[in-house]
Amino acid sequence: MESDRESDRVRRMRRQVVASSARTSPSPQKRTAVSTEILPASLERYLRWFSRGHVLVLGDLMLDYYIWGTVSRISPEAPVPVVHVERESIQLGGAANVYRNVLSLGGQASICGVIGSDDTGRVLLNALRQSEKPPRGILVDPTRPTTKKTRIVAHNQQVVRYDLEQRHDISAPLTKRILKYVQARLSSISCIVISDYCKGVVTPSLMAQLGELVHTRRIPILVDPKVEHFPCYAGVTIITPNHLEAQQASGRLAFDHEAIHEIGHLLRQKLGCEAVLLTRGEQGISLCESTGESWHIPAMARQVYDVTGAGDTLISTLALALSAGASIRESAMLANHAAGVSVGMIGTAAITRTQLKEALRHAGG
Repeated sequence: MESDRESDRVRRMRRQVVASSARTSPSPQKRTAVSTEILPASLERYLRWFSRGHVLVLGDLMLDYYIWGTVSRISPEAPVPVVHVERESIQLGGAANVYRNVLSLGGQASICGVIGSDDTGRVLLNALRQSEKPPRGILVDPTRPTTKKTRIVAHNQQVVRYDLEQRHDISAPLTKRILKYVQARLSSISCIVISDYCKGVVTPSLMAQLGELVHTRRIPILVDPKVEHFPCYAGVTIITPNHLEAQQASGRLAFDHEAIHEIGHLLRQKLGCEAVLLTRGEQGISLCESTGESWHIPAMARQVYDVTGAGDTLISTLALALSAGASIRESAMLANHAAGVSVGMIGTAAITRTQLKEALRHAGG
């Protein structure tokens, strides 16, 4: 009986998500505009419904390792700074950071990805187990290392980063196990986020079969993309490239708002998706919808300290907002506010629902 009630609740939620993603702006005419008529205060109501959303995060898992210190001299061996190490820390990265952001924002989440049979993988898995429900979708591949990004930071500025990784595609049996995990959870999730860092998990085969799995259920698929994999994203609901990725994928250069929006619509038409959300750093974000309309949403950050993980925060908020019944444009605005909070923090950050609420109230004056 309880499972029947849960299934009914999920079906109602899905209908809300589908309806919100299809919602159009009052004007039917194609246009590009600055999105200002939706006030921050009107977006706050969706935050209380974040807990209803259950987001399945699928993609490349990473461990972000930070070495923090200070610099007071240059090495006599080479013209490089000598960092005096004061502390070290670890944080979840990639798909793991998207998962952490969904939970931090008050939503429900499941995660699926691949780690190696190594110390880094064990550390990452232990960090994931700190969430309410231990993740069951983590697969181990002993033939590859767990992706690890090491950043050396001095005086709150990144000095250097070095990566330990393998980028070749995972095996067909692993892909099959991932799809089996996704299929077992289709009845309970409201949205799927693909976190693609080109580390081998997201493949053409995976995306094609995933599309077939969710087609009849109409579950939104959001993708944080990489240029190399753009053809794989055909038919997804929303992609969130940065403006450089969008230019590379389209083969066009853009230097103003209109050109950026033309690129966004070109990519949307090529992929057959409902919207393209282009992140543009200090200039904010631009949204191109299937109605033909475009919206520019100015950046909300008061001060930028670190952009690491801001895209993870953005797509996490976007997924939860859609799950809460917000339109694509309302969801984009909420995500923009969340990213503004994220870049004001040092390191790979996960923001809270309280921080997002405060940001909305500050923006509303």
